[in-house]
Amino acid sequence: MLFTSYAFIALVAITFGLYYMKGFQRAQVWILIIASFIFYAFSQPILLALLFVSASINALASYQVAFAPALVYKRLYAWFGVGVNLAVLAFFKYSPLFGRAMESFISAQSIGEFLINVPLPVGISFYTFQGISLVVDLYKDSVKNNDSGGGHTHSLEQNSLTAPICKCGFFKHYRNTLFFIGFFPQLVAGPIVKAHEFYPQISAKVLKTIDFYVSTKILILGYFLKMVIADNLKDQTFWMDSPYFQAYDFLTLLGLIFGYSVQIFADFAGYSLIAIGVAKLFGYNLPQNFNFPYISASFAEFWRRWHISLSTWLKQYLYIPLGGSRKGKFRTYCNLFIVMALGGLWHGAYISYMVWGVYHGLFLALERFLKEKLKPVLRAHFPRFSKFLAKSVLVYCVRVAFVFVVVSFGWILFKLRDFSDVLLYVSEIFCEPSGQRGNALLLMILCYSAPIFAYYTRYVVHSWIIYKDKNQKISSVCKYRQIIESVFFGMLLFFIFTNSGSSGAFIYFQF
Repeated sequence: MLFTSYAFIALVAITFGLYYMKGFQRAQVWILIIASFIFYAFSQPILLALLFVSASINALASYQVAFAPALVYKRLYAWFGVGVNLAVLAFFKYSPLFGRAMESFISAQSIGEFLINVPLPVGISFYTFQGISLVVDLYKDSVKNNDSGGGHTHSLEQNSLTAPICKCGFFKHYRNTLFFIGFFPQLVAGPIVKAHEFYPQISAKVLKTIDFYVSTKILILGYFLKMVIADNLKDQTFWMDSPYFQAYDFLTLLGLIFGYSVQIFADFAGYSLIAIGVAKLFGYNLPQNFNFPYISASFAEFWRRWHISLSTWLKQYLYIPLGGSRKGKFRTYCNLFIVMALGGLWHGAYISYMVWGVYHGLFLALERFLKEKLKPVLRAHFPRFSKFLAKSVLVYCVRVAFVFVVVSFGWILFKLRDFSDVLLYVSEIFCEPSGQRGNALLLMILCYSAPIFAYYTRYVVHSWIIYKDKNQKISSVCKYRQIIESVFFGMLLFFIFTNSGSSGAFIYFQF
């Protein structure tokens, strides 16, 4: 069920009405669980069973982690929960990869054919990560309480990690886990919510506490990014696919890369904003997922701003457990490569995704190396030049442009899953710069990218004014902020109704 469909709007409206209806307060969580199951089963009802089984296993494993009498049993249940989540993810996501490999063996062709035809459940990458978050958070909390002498009857509420399941019993914890895993606004494409952020929010909600003005702004911006920017750019970047791109010259091919870079941001940021806005209508706060990533002056900063919920999840549950930067420089670089390579594979069983992860890992490692080796030398021997580099606006702009170009070229690996097509596309740009100029394509890409540039420019200017005018009110315009905002979002709403592109699934649905 697409967020842009009338079916989704009807589902949200009916659920909202029942949710806040007088006398239904105790059933609010069950209302959202049922709505989530309807949402997930809308296009592939059979796969609802997988979601139900996944949530059930996570509920059982996490409950046993909380109540097991000894730390060794808690560890066993934690490994069981994490192992099952990873096994489910690996089977459904990477079966086609193993199936294609097995097709070369005559004796295993039937097995290979079966594995190739295993369906990919929408959102499985997201809700399995949330299940791992639940089990690991509870285990960490158990270890912490065990070390402090709290025993297995500890209160999770004291540590603000997860809901106090020790007080509510298995049935209520099971219900809360169904809710946490299946909450429909973020079920199929995030943001990835961690257990210690979500469980404390599970409580009865009252209509008067909902900030409808903020929720409406978030929803309008999200729908504008998706329906006006991403969906219109989708019709232009279609020509990046093979063999169509071979008909265009290098300038058009570069323009298409730029257009896809804007499209994937608008598409995924739009989805995240819609998810956050809908969740707020029901009284739940989801984490921010994008923070103007294309103004990043470094690759590390980019990953603090892009898909924040995934990057923080990988850092917390993979990079740090591997040793992070605590095991020496060599291990630090290895950990960066491992995390980014696995982050690439998380997106799908294609070599292009893994190459994309290694590509980013390489630039992260190189950036870290230069920062550790080159920066101290410049400070020691060229202090004035070092100060100039640190404070120059021109240098900052060059760094931002460089990061944007590198990141944008990386998106080719997302658009073209076949790695041979990626190599051919790059060769068409640098080795065989022939073909026709797609002037109409370039014009449309610039047209629909302009609002994103304006959006970023407004943010940069606003941040600069605040930085320069810390102790003063920015201007008398602040008095009319709500009026200006209302007019602005009214214009966005107008464009949504009058200039939306052809409807299409969100890019991250495939992951």
